[in-house]
Amino acid sequence: MKQLRRTLSLLLIATLVLGSLPVAAAPAPAGGMVTTQDALAAERAQGDRERIHAVLAREDVREQLVAQGVDPAEVEARVAALSDAEAAQMADRLDEMPAGASVVGALFAVFVILLVTDILGLTNVYPFTR
Repeated sequence: MKQLRRTLSLLLIATLVLGSLPVAAAPAPAGGMVTTQDALAAERAQGDRERIHAVLAREDVREQLVAQGVDPAEVEARVAALSDAEAAQMADRLDEMPAGASVVGALFAVFVILLVTDILGLTNVYPFTR
């Protein structure tokens, strides 16, 4: 038993000593350290591209592209070829463009709000809630 205790003690001491030694950091990338600003810029660029792809994936947008004689696959290829600055500029312009979907969303929200208030008895709009 004494021999087992001595062996376990030495093993525990060796493990604690090795565990407390400093660990060498991973080698730095070829271009040097990646700053927080670089990481945020890359993340923003990826987000801008995803927003552009989400708009282009909508069926009404695809129909308009085809109606204008533009191949949607060619548009996707051109979006992939955009620089980060161009993608950011295009994503910003998408926010400024009018969208018909927001009207439908607003009408649906009003309907749901009125329905909930009618169910709670605060309004008397829909007779089918009684």
